[in-house]
Amino acid sequence: MKIEVLYPELCNLNGDIGNIKYLQKCLPDSQIIETSINEQPKFINEEDIALVYMGTLSERSQEIVIKQLKPYTENIKQKIEHGQVCLFTGNSVEVLGKYIENEDKSKIEGLNIFDIYAKRDMLHRHNSFYLGEYEDIEILGFKSQFTMLYGNNEQNYLFKVNMGIGINENSTLEGIHQNNFFATYLIGPFLILNPYFTLKLLKVMGIKEPKLAFEHAVLEAYNVRLKKFKTISN
Repeated sequence: MKIEVLYPELCNLNGDIGNIKYLQKCLPDSQIIETSINEQPKFINEEDIALVYMGTLSERSQEIVIKQLKPYTENIKQKIEHGQVCLFTGNSVEVLGKYIENEDKSKIEGLNIFDIYAKRDMLHRHNSFYLGEYEDIEILGFKSQFTMLYGNNEQNYLFKVNMGIGINENSTLEGIHQNNFFATYLIGPFLILNPYFTLKLLKVMGIKEPKLAFEHAVLEAYNVRLKKFKTISN
């Protein structure tokens, strides 16, 4: 099983690479492919990439990644339409939007794959706890970002908000979920924090009977943290 990590030299803020390290523990026979910024993404031409992952990146790195991915826009669209499994965390989903707007109203054109756009506010960082829902499970995590996302994600949101914010401070819908594409602003080792979501992701990746690495420890930690988050939300 192949897992492709896009541009790990740039897209690895907030410890997001912990998601891949944990997946590798869950899938010890998997092959982790690290695609550098000057390489063509493998999933563009290969059919057997089980997961494409991109983590949080800096604002300058966003512009570099957009430039590198631009020639493959139509390929990426088709891959998402045909069910390629992807997980994008933090602000990486902004690369696939219409544009990113700076404080001076100048715009950085994105890949325009999703009908969304981002606004930067580099003098004000948003930090918050997050508690939400995905299907029949509760999701928890953390946000730390200089940007907010805008657009209508009512038909393709990922999580419903119970505590915290959605794609922006006026939204109760978090992230993007279209076919097998998953994107969330939650940062850090998101998959370790949310073992039940990880199990669902592994099934989407084609694992019939997925097993969690360090199952007892991660489930116990999840339950303890969930209890604390619910106390905060009340």
